[in-house]
Amino acid sequence: MTPQKAPGVIPLLKEKHSGAPVRLAREAQIARDRLFANRTLPVSRPRNKPIRLPPGVSLETFEEAVKELRGEIGDENVEVNDKPLVDGWYIEHPNTHDAFHIADQEELVSSATVYPGSTEEVQTTVRWANKFGIPIYPISIGRNVGYGGAAPRVPGAVVLDLGRRMHQILNIDSENASCVVEPGVTYFGLYEEIQNRKLPLWIDTPDVGGGSVLGNAIDRGVGYTPYGDHFANHCGMELVLPNGELLRTGMGAMPGPNGTDNPTWQSFQHAFGPSIDGVFSQSNFGIVTKMGFHLMPETGHQSYCFTFPHDEDFEQIVDLIRPLAQKRILGNIPQLRHVIQEFNVTGKRKADFHEGPGPMTREEIRAAASKLPLGDCSWVFYGTQYGTPESIASQLDVIKAEFSKIPGSRFYLPSDLPAEHYLHDRALVCSGVPVLRELDWLNWVPNGAHLFFSPIAPTRGRDARTIHEIIVAAHARHGFDLFPTLCVAGREIHYITNIIYDRADADAKNRAIRLMREMIDECATKGFGEYRTHLLFADQVAGTYNWNNSAFMRFNETIKDVLDPNGILAPGRNGIWPKRFRGKGWELGVNDVDLTSIGPRS
Repeated sequence: MTPQKAPGVIPLLKEKHSGAPVRLAREAQIARDRLFANRTLPVSRPRNKPIRLPPGVSLETFEEAVKELRGEIGDENVEVNDKPLVDGWYIEHPNTHDAFHIADQEELVSSATVYPGSTEEVQTTVRWANKFGIPIYPISIGRNVGYGGAAPRVPGAVVLDLGRRMHQILNIDSENASCVVEPGVTYFGLYEEIQNRKLPLWIDTPDVGGGSVLGNAIDRGVGYTPYGDHFANHCGMELVLPNGELLRTGMGAMPGPNGTDNPTWQSFQHAFGPSIDGVFSQSNFGIVTKMGFHLMPETGHQSYCFTFPHDEDFEQIVDLIRPLAQKRILGNIPQLRHVIQEFNVTGKRKADFHEGPGPMTREEIRAAASKLPLGDCSWVFYGTQYGTPESIASQLDVIKAEFSKIPGSRFYLPSDLPAEHYLHDRALVCSGVPVLRELDWLNWVPNGAHLFFSPIAPTRGRDARTIHEIIVAAHARHGFDLFPTLCVAGREIHYITNIIYDRADADAKNRAIRLMREMIDECATKGFGEYRTHLLFADQVAGTYNWNNSAFMRFNETIKDVLDPNGILAPGRNGIWPKRFRGKGWELGVNDVDLTSIGPRS
């Protein structure tokens, strides 16, 4: 294996909206160097195909359209995608394609990228797309890794990179504990600004902090403080409809005095009449250009973990968590991870633990775990409590009493573990401090990439066991290590498994596709549906929500056709196709495992 050299200097947040914060500059450098040392793919290579034109648009029309849009918003703000594709890495990611390509790198590509600098320029671009019949695909940052990144679902669509020029924190209201942000504001950026202002407020961040605050919420992403449901903690949106018209939701629909924003826009989520915010999450009904969020007041906190010795403890662990979560004794949405996750967050390679192809054996996992700080165990529970020292101590007494019902369980505080142990990073994330640590597991295989499989199950031990066994068996069939992380709430579990593959290995990519297809299908037969998925699996997932002759999808399609009669806004996103594309071979189902070509199928 010939490792690749990491190019250039890592951009920092003070220089670029999507850069790394100065406090993490060294960590970012180490992460990038480690990733590139484990990469055999070239940084870039010549394109095998010319510009991927939008479907049904000739080169002459495309060039005319590009010239017109450049005249409207500036030459430098419209880039034709005719250069070599660069996968980059998390901080220096592409906005032209999916860096973690599961199909051929040149399949899910844009024809051009547009950089609007204001809501008005977004409106201009939308009207332009309607005029020329060109599909557009908005992204906030483009770091939706594991779910498709910056790639458009329809090859040749024009990507609207909203974050490049629209990355302002428009307001932080310390009294109301709220903020308003544009699409390009990252968790890193919002956190650093709050720290600069010395405000006693927390953000809620996902595992890695470089994503868009707005974009993650629109996709219904989650974090780990009591404000961990990001969409539930939004308050007010401004968005551009597919016809170019501007809409504000919630109290923002009422003008404020003397032309100002409504003073309660970030105080009350709803308005009068139907609450419509939800139809703009995980949909293609509008482009959100501003969004309000509630922030968490700073408080005391204590992170910790428990270990459990046996795989067979799984069902009992879930049943013990349920009442603790329902009674809100657990302070946050905790994570339950299999011990194999302890290996990949060290940044080490699979080859450091296992020789040859195929997944690690249970004996190898036990042997490797015994050499790590938590020792030989099967499951690791990561939690955080909030409040005064006295209330935290009281809460932990109750939690310890419950988990002690499992023989061999052990309790750890961060002070019990080495400084480099993952618990210290969980403590940061669970107190609203965004980090980069989760990038380390991409080193598991060369040219590391991943897919997320993210179904929902009830918080009941027997249901958790059923879904777990389906996923275990599917991974074994297709030769992948299983990396399960369960975000366990009082009534539901986000069972998130990470399929890590070598993007240079065509066989591994094909096996990953088959694995996803089978898990989606098999889990759906038991009533377990995904809450979020990679864009190439969205049609299949959407098709599993088919009660009453697919009434849910028919409702979505009705809305789509009314709001977007020309079918220009993100066709196919989350399985919602406009009339122009619907039923014409674009949909991908359970049997579509050959993804070498993305386009209409007979």
